[in-house]
Amino acid sequence: MAPLRCLLPLLPALALALGPAAGQARRPLALEALGEAEELAEELWGAGLPGDLPELEPECRRLLAAFAEGSAALTGCLGRRARPVRLCQACHRHYRRLLAQYGNIARAVGNSSESHNCAKSILTSDRLQIVVTLSEFFNETWEAANCANCLKNSSEGLSNSTVEFLDLFNKSLTCFEHNLQGQTIYLSPSNYTEVCKNCNETYRMLNDLYNNLQRMNRQGGESGHSAHLCIDVEDAMNITRKLWSRTFNCSVPCSDTVPVIAVSSFILFLPIVFYLSSFLHSKQKKRILILPKRIQSNASLVNIQEKYS
Repeated sequence: MAPLRCLLPLLPALALALGPAAGQARRPLALEALGEAEELAEELWGAGLPGDLPELEPECRRLLAAFAEGSAALTGCLGRRARPVRLCQACHRHYRRLLAQYGNIARAVGNSSESHNCAKSILTSDRLQIVVTLSEFFNETWEAANCANCLKNSSEGLSNSTVEFLDLFNKSLTCFEHNLQGQTIYLSPSNYTEVCKNCNETYRMLNDLYNNLQRMNRQGGESGHSAHLCIDVEDAMNITRKLWSRTFNCSVPCSDTVPVIAVSSFILFLPIVFYLSSFLHSKQKKRILILPKRIQSNASLVNIQEKYS
């Protein structure tokens, strides 16, 4: 039976080779022979010939199917939430589920004592290692997005600071939309004064919260990860700042303007003060040095006159 199994892949090619040899008139017969050869190959292959590669155990097939479904669900979520970026807040459940499914494969063993380990059969039985490659891709994407900085330590949901930021972000967009009612986005910047005036407080609170989150994150925040903020928060803040500064041409007065002006003025006048003090000091020193010299010369002249007199 083993030689017969080796001939199975050759049956379709053999049918094609025999068909054209009899001329163009017999081509339909060649196609018919090809179909019969394919059917024969399927029947023989499905008969379970000796020497076949061992099939996956039912439990391993179930685990592989679950991982495939989880991968498809996570891929779909990432694609749908790519713009505007909502990966971390929308796809974290899919990601956690996929991690659990991959862990089940890595730990599972087939039911039969003669069957291969599921991890070995699914993960490392071929050079391509599709399951491992997919898992690494999802992990690298999740880490690059810094989603851990948006979630709680257990990754069961968004952290309190992230929820607060997203709430302010939605309020800012609502304020923009409310004050733009009846207007077009192509108006000149001078017509956005109502947006700048009415939404200034909300935008300032959002901007301050974002800066605080950045400072907290450098020291390790709720998630315990010290890195950039997650991509959802960064993208939301970038969108808001572009709308505020470029589209609406608004500006927020800096609360540190007075100290900055004072320090700048002090630094600007430092060279003037330095050169003025140097000039006065050198002039005073010159007077002190010259005056004793004149006195000493007069006294010496008097001594000389007395000596010769």
